[in-house]
Amino acid sequence: MTTDAPPEEAVPTTDFTMRFTSTPRGARLARRLVSHRLSEWGHPYDSAANETVTLIAAELTANAVRHGHVPGRDFHLRLTVAAGILRVEVTDTRTEQLPEFGEQLPESECGRGLLLVSLLACRWGVSPRTDAPGKTVWAELARHVRTQGAEPTCG
Repeated sequence: MTTDAPPEEAVPTTDFTMRFTSTPRGARLARRLVSHRLSEWGHPYDSAANETVTLIAAELTANAVRHGHVPGRDFHLRLTVAAGILRVEVTDTRTEQLPEFGEQLPESECGRGLLLVSLLACRWGVSPRTDAPGKTVWAELARHVRTQGAEPTCG
């Protein structure tokens, strides 16, 4: 005997992907577009979700420009919202430069980006690029499902 299970509810996915020049200007534009897209998708500019994901995107794109730059190659940014997860991915073409935490000296002006990402994101990691040389650094932030304007959470 078989029973027909009710159809599973489809989870809407919102997706934004764009290629940017691997320059500080490209990183700045990517950060601004992340904030703009999130606002269009119901996460206002002054919401915790928008501010947090935009800051994470700023750190990941800055790292792609500073550490993942290959002359003549761009970096790619992908922003998705699905099943209550806000995810940002930044792909560059440097395979040998994997992200790592630097030594945190009090007087240092750099080296805190991934520490900040690890504190803000619920999860983050690095995946090899499958279709070309390089890697994708990604971070996720969970939020309450079906609650418009809910604050981000990690579970």
